[in-house]
Amino acid sequence: MGLAHGQEKYITKQGYISFFSHSPVEDIKADNNQVLSIIDTSSGQIAVSLLIQSFIFEKSLMQEHFNENYMESHKYPKAVFKGKIQDLGDLTADNKKVSITGELTIRGITKPIETTAEIKKMDDSIILNGDFLVEVKDYNIKIPSIVANNIAKTIKVSFELVHQPYN
Repeated sequence: MGLAHGQEKYITKQGYISFFSHSPVEDIKADNNQVLSIIDTSSGQIAVSLLIQSFIFEKSLMQEHFNENYMESHKYPKAVFKGKIQDLGDLTADNKKVSITGELTIRGITKPIETTAEIKKMDDSIILNGDFLVEVKDYNIKIPSIVANNIAKTIKVSFELVHQPYN
């Protein structure tokens, strides 16, 4: 009696998100390979969540300052994005440009985000790649004047999320 439906929900628990800050004084990059993301292909809904403390820096002191001083990860442990992939349609092995709109919550502050990304279906996986810019001031991240020239006012966030069918 039941109709066969294609898989609709896809998940990853090892998604990758990095951020990059470029300033005349220094470049700062951090990587996070423990990103949770779920896509519902029937609605285009997407949710992404990560622990702030899971960002890994080249210098451990930077990581410590990032968590304790700037992000206050003990108080605001997660960053969350909830949104929608516009014009998702049918996915193929070819890269397809999509628009993603939603809300990003960092340090308890929620702001709208809009970006374009590439999405493709490879075997059973749905791969989503892209980047967007975040203004440090939008999330009330205080940067002490002594290091103000070391940290960019706008941070580039990049993502690669390889989702598997969710059972």
